[in-house]
Amino acid sequence: MSETAALPLGHLPGTRYPDSRIEVLDRRFRRQGNAAIERIATGFRWAEGPVYFRDGGYLLWSDIPNNRIMRWLEEDGHLSVFRAPSNYSNGNTRDREGRLVTCEHDTRRVTRTELDGRITVLADRYEGKRLNAPNDVVVASDGAVWFTDPGYGIDGNYEGHKDDFELAGNVYRLDPAAGVLAVVADDFTRPNGLAFSPDESRLYIVDTGITHGGPSHIRCFEVDGGRLRSGRIFAEDFAPGMSDGLRVDIAGNVWCAMGWGDPAEDGVRCYAPGGDLLGKIHLPEACANLCFGGSKRNRLFMAASTSIYALYVDTQGAQLP
Repeated sequence: MSETAALPLGHLPGTRYPDSRIEVLDRRFRRQGNAAIERIATGFRWAEGPVYFRDGGYLLWSDIPNNRIMRWLEEDGHLSVFRAPSNYSNGNTRDREGRLVTCEHDTRRVTRTELDGRITVLADRYEGKRLNAPNDVVVASDGAVWFTDPGYGIDGNYEGHKDDFELAGNVYRLDPAAGVLAVVADDFTRPNGLAFSPDESRLYIVDTGITHGGPSHIRCFEVDGGRLRSGRIFAEDFAPGMSDGLRVDIAGNVWCAMGWGDPAEDGVRCYAPGGDLLGKIHLPEACANLCFGGSKRNRLFMAASTSIYALYVDTQGAQLP
């Protein structure tokens, strides 16, 4: 049994206050009292796409290779299967009506789970061609659905099924009311996680192109209505590792998942809106994605390989899905 597999639930072995795995690089990155990293669930093949439901007090996330969405109840830690099969779902979020919006690898589509449980297909084609395998998704305050489509789900049969690419790896915006799907960025190698700034004037997008000979960084765009402009590199090259999912707090700080390079860098990084690296959260596994949750939006949930970790932080997630 590996050292990671042997880790118990609860505080990580050797934890003492303050938790040394929380690395402060700038005084703007403040610890939350005696809060320490906790492992709240484990036993998954690849955990991704966490989203918290404050009205229900539970966390959902995708266990992609196991073709299911998991559910963890914060009140008592009860773990259950929310949906199986999930069509090898990846990224999840909520829209302004509280409905679950999901990227599905196997069906190559973005769906919405209605409040009565029905599944509505939001997008599966662009200009008559099948989407690759939508990866991550956010919903803006105007109801528009923005998502990335790098195609990892059709690279092989582990997280979907092997299939042909019909489109480039684009970033899309869907206007649900008009039913119009538009490409907003077409110059990524493999667009991945994305998140808005608190006022939605900026959109941060990760490029995990290092997996296919491209870059490994985060870009920042100005949002101009339904368009993106003035793209720039926000966080420099992460090679040989990479970031994946990301979220933004109420101060505009960008929290991004990290892994696949130096194991000492596995976990989460926090960047100020200006790009300064403020701090790191070190985890024993590569981290794929994260979200803020809890009743006060001050608990960071981290989907890291085979496990879900949580940490109370001295900020709150932006009031966004």
